[in-house]
Amino acid sequence: MAKGLEGIVAAETILSHTDPTKGMVWVRGRDIPTLVANHGFEGTIALLWDGFAGDNLTRDGMIAAFGQARAAAFDGVSEWLPHAVDRPLFEGMRLALAAQPDTADAAALLGTVSVAVPALLRLRAGASIMAPDPALSTAADMLRMLHGVSSEPVKVDALDTYWTVMAESGLSASAFTARVVASTQASLTASVLAAWCAFTGPLHGGAPGPTLDLVDAAEAADDLEAWLETKLRAGERLMGFGHRVFSGNDPRAAAMHRALHAMGPEAGRLAFADRLEAAVAAAIARVKPGRTLPPNVEIMAALLLDAVGIPRDAFTLVFAIGRCAGWLAHALEQQKTGRMIRPISAYVGPPISD
Repeated sequence: MAKGLEGIVAAETILSHTDPTKGMVWVRGRDIPTLVANHGFEGTIALLWDGFAGDNLTRDGMIAAFGQARAAAFDGVSEWLPHAVDRPLFEGMRLALAAQPDTADAAALLGTVSVAVPALLRLRAGASIMAPDPALSTAADMLRMLHGVSSEPVKVDALDTYWTVMAESGLSASAFTARVVASTQASLTASVLAAWCAFTGPLHGGAPGPTLDLVDAAEAADDLEAWLETKLRAGERLMGFGHRVFSGNDPRAAAMHRALHAMGPEAGRLAFADRLEAAVAAAIARVKPGRTLPPNVEIMAALLLDAVGIPRDAFTLVFAIGRCAGWLAHALEQQKTGRMIRPISAYVGPPISD
């Protein structure tokens, strides 16, 4: 038995493949750089959902479908948003998803989370919620609904890149949860709601916020190198460095790094993050020779979300908009198998009497 199920094959999929030795992720045969350059977020969803939520799906078709879905979702916010007043953001998202009917299709559910995030944040700020613009892309419209004005194209591109590279990540805890629920022939709504609940755990979707906390602490340190060495010798984890799958460069982090560089001065703290990366590499070489601790996807995600104006405690919600595409793809794929997931457990309790 493998605790945590590491190395256990639990599904066959056509959705994605990750090769840590090559440092690459492929979605339906397209690598990360190709997805960013040629497909974008909606184009990546078209790849993921093609054959499951329709045939011959296209980027333009997805942009149009999600625009309509956001408009419909906005029309229904009165069913759940009043109940989210004075509730934590995570609970607000849970309410938004729980309010959706079992008949909701994939586009409707992604439209729901795309509208719920800016609505919850504006509600918390005491501002009126903004209606979506169905003609815009998901990234452009989410930022507009959040900030009240259209964002610069470079920020829209950065958020689109983030969602593109983070949309699908294999059998993560949340994606596996979506598949388990879908395997019972429960609705897509139930599958996505269950996936969201798994995603809220601090070991899963909540990592970017604490990563930015580490950047804050590092920036405030009088002696960065000494501060890092002390943490490493104490065995403390450096949030944003090292990865369970990738031992070297993470292609998703590299794509986000390029998007941040393209923002120029708008990228904010990228220059310090580059300095921090070099300092961590030097410190790990001193403390644990022969080991590496490269920056992972979380540190780039945290910097990117901060640069486009997402509040730190909302990072997980914005992450979920992108990852919802993958949850739905896994649920749709699992529905096609018609087989309920039913593993067994090993009994290790008290002796059994005859």
